[in-house]
Amino acid sequence: QRGEPGGFVGDPDVMDTWATSSLTPQIACGWEDDPDLFERTFPMDLRPQAHEIIRTWLFSTVVRSHLEHGSLPFANASLSGWILDPDRKKMAKSKGNVVTPLGLLEQYGSDGVRYWASSGRPGTDTAFDEAQMKVGRRLAIKLLNASRFVLGFATDDAGTVTSLDAGAITEPIDRAMIGTLAVLVDDCTAAFERFDYARALERTEAFFWAFCDDHLELVKGRAYSEPEPATASAIAALETALSVVVRLFAPFLPFATEEIWSWWMDGSVHRADWPESDALRSIAGDWNQELPALASAALSEIRRAKSDAKVSQRAELSHVVIVDTAERIAALEQVVADLRHTGTIEHLELTVGDAFSVSAELAPERG
Repeated sequence: QRGEPGGFVGDPDVMDTWATSSLTPQIACGWEDDPDLFERTFPMDLRPQAHEIIRTWLFSTVVRSHLEHGSLPFANASLSGWILDPDRKKMAKSKGNVVTPLGLLEQYGSDGVRYWASSGRPGTDTAFDEAQMKVGRRLAIKLLNASRFVLGFATDDAGTVTSLDAGAITEPIDRAMIGTLAVLVDDCTAAFERFDYARALERTEAFFWAFCDDHLELVKGRAYSEPEPATASAIAALETALSVVVRLFAPFLPFATEEIWSWWMDGSVHRADWPESDALRSIAGDWNQELPALASAALSEIRRAKSDAKVSQRAELSHVVIVDTAERIAALEQVVADLRHTGTIEHLELTVGDAFSVSAELAPERG
């Protein structure tokens, strides 16, 4: 009965509520007001938005741009999800379940809150979680402390950090760590190019904790030694890794990384070049990809032996035997000195066998 007596007809006087929102790119780029700016910035590169307004905001923006300019308004659209309350309901002002961020920023710091937000994957809803903010705050503090510790190896009496040339990195375990870092840079770069920032954060964080718990602990004794090639290798590798890790963390922990960068670099970390994996691979050379994991496993078992014996990790071991395959034993021979120093081991024996195992004997107490 459209348009017939007693029937119905659409109101001809309709205002599209997305009339200006659908022109967001044009308005922001100075359409009609600043032709030079518009020429340089339109179409835009990225539209970030939530998933519930694809049909409205995204659709309307694309249609208006197509009809007016014959082009897309932006090259990419990145879709976020909602923030959910503890009852798994969308946080919204209309529902009265919104948590204002000021108190959270004061309690956990901007980096802590940003860490939680960055952990939510694109397109997925994210639960409001203060526990994650605590983790982010602890991560920022750990990054500050670890960076101060690393830079301490290269700081002179006047407090000036001396940057060592990457050519000094010669020890196999140092080169292997740098090679692992090159793989991480490739992974993070690819993740960011897919707008998968959560994966970039996840991978960087995993490397950082392994770096602190294993590599830094393994080589710090060598880094403390008197100046020699092996010492310079440890320090140069640690400083190189720190430079890369700080830049990888910068999008997620902007304030902590900016502070760290200022301790020994000029300018802002947020204007620094993104790390390049090819340069790191050039430093690593022909590196053993299994060596970091092998050294970590051996170190973990040495620590376990001390924990099982209920003694301090600083307790001395008189004799440690590591059994593994011939190929893996050959690799471990390259880190014997570091393992001995870190594990406080008097005699470390490497034996070829069928399966990996570590046995340890405590040194007799000296009285």
